[in-house]
Amino acid sequence: MNQFISNYVEYLANEKQLSNNTLESYVRDVKQYLTYLSENEVEDIAYTSKTTIITYLVYLQNKGKAVSTISRSIASIRCFYQYLLQNKIVLKDPTLNLESPKTKKKLPSILTLNEVDALLNQPEESTHKGKRDKAMLELLYATGIRVSELISLSMDDINIDLGFVKCTTGSRERVIPIGSVALDALNNYLENARNLFIKNEKENLLFLNMQGGQLTRQGFWKIIKAYTKQLSIAKPITPHTLRHSFATHLVQNGADLKSVQEMLGHSDISTTQVYANLTKNKIKDVYNKTHPRA
Repeated sequence: MNQFISNYVEYLANEKQLSNNTLESYVRDVKQYLTYLSENEVEDIAYTSKTTIITYLVYLQNKGKAVSTISRSIASIRCFYQYLLQNKIVLKDPTLNLESPKTKKKLPSILTLNEVDALLNQPEESTHKGKRDKAMLELLYATGIRVSELISLSMDDINIDLGFVKCTTGSRERVIPIGSVALDALNNYLENARNLFIKNEKENLLFLNMQGGQLTRQGFWKIIKAYTKQLSIAKPITPHTLRHSFATHLVQNGADLKSVQEMLGHSDISTTQVYANLTKNKIKDVYNKTHPRA
């Protein structure tokens, strides 16, 4: 059966246009599958069935392979059978309707209210850079917008009087309220600092770097990293941590998932459900620590 491999590699490279790393993984998975078939005296790939593949997956599981590895193996084998079917080497695809094992979603890291306060109070507001950084951090936590959305905001996207920010991702637009603390930080930045960053009078971006241009994701990451170094918080803090914290704190204080979904811009509410799970975990933890018969 190994005679199929060289042609399969060409198929992956030319038709599927996979990256080198993915291609190597797919080929390695298929070779392991073919070795398994050979060791179990299955000499003709045409005689394999869905049961054959399920038996192989159980074999991988018994060997202690991770769920992510088994899921990738399914994807590799499925792609292999698509190639075989396309070339009429098999008459049916035994991977059809074969479900991948569900991987356990890793819960995001969030900050406590005290940790949020500590981070957001780091910028030195006596400098124009500090005023800008304070406004950016407050706005991230107040709205839960993504860093890519933050650095792309224009002056037209902010309405200070009505207290909202408008975010546009592709063809989708959402309007998110801004709390009073973030509004104060924004006002301070706009009235006392933004003009010191401007190099072009026609510039319409809300937040600018020290050269008067657009901030980058990497640039904002460095800003976060610099401030977190000054804190004694053991957990990792990334630009996305404030977004996770925003959503979790809303849910913990009674916000409904549908509203949080709209503010975050999630297309599927199941993505937002993770914040409800975090809240349940917190409640259970509090119960276990405080109830006398827990």
